[in-house]
Amino acid sequence: MTTTEPALSLPRQIHARLREAIIRGEYPQGHKLAETRIAEELAVSRVPLREAVPMLEVEGFVTSTPRRGAVVSTWTSRLIHELFDLREVLEVGAAGHAARAVGRGVATDELEAALAWSQSVVEDGDPYRIAEASTRFHEAIVAMTGNSLLQASMRSVSGRVQWLFYLTSALDVHDAFHDHVELAAAIARGDERMAEALAYSHIERDRTPSFAVLHPPA
Repeated sequence: MTTTEPALSLPRQIHARLREAIIRGEYPQGHKLAETRIAEELAVSRVPLREAVPMLEVEGFVTSTPRRGAVVSTWTSRLIHELFDLREVLEVGAAGHAARAVGRGVATDELEAALAWSQSVVEDGDPYRIAEASTRFHEAIVAMTGNSLLQASMRSVSGRVQWLFYLTSALDVHDAFHDHVELAAAIARGDERMAEALAYSHIERDRTPSFAVLHPPA
């Protein structure tokens, strides 16, 4: 039996379109999201647009102020460090818990599916889809823990993770995919310590190269 994804509401459709446009750089960092112009570009009214913008703000894509309205967030050195620090706390622990879950009989189907999708998009070479698939792989690890708070924490930052992956797509995606293969294997074996070590090295390896690519302000 096959299932279909429920249709997204109009505000969520707008949110998804703006989110992708921001990640792809169509609305660059520091760009003001002019409400009237964007409503015209998307052929929507301003009412659902006003519902979509707060979703972007919660995810860290925009910052809203009373006088300027919504402005696309800017990646600073501090923000990059904070994201890497949070990922290490969140994802390293999640990798160990996911491996432990395997020992309790939790299936690795979703993780394997995410890995297979990553492989297919790496071969296609679309930086946006590669960033999307890589993020999905990390989300699948957190989902395996069955911990609702870990999953909620991951959802709160996964958009920014994908954005950073896209911005640093010049880094070797084949190395990243190889890391994913090793990490997935350690989790499937139930090897907690190895899964944690691989997750840490995978995340930390890209910290300095990310700065070299982005040249963020302090």
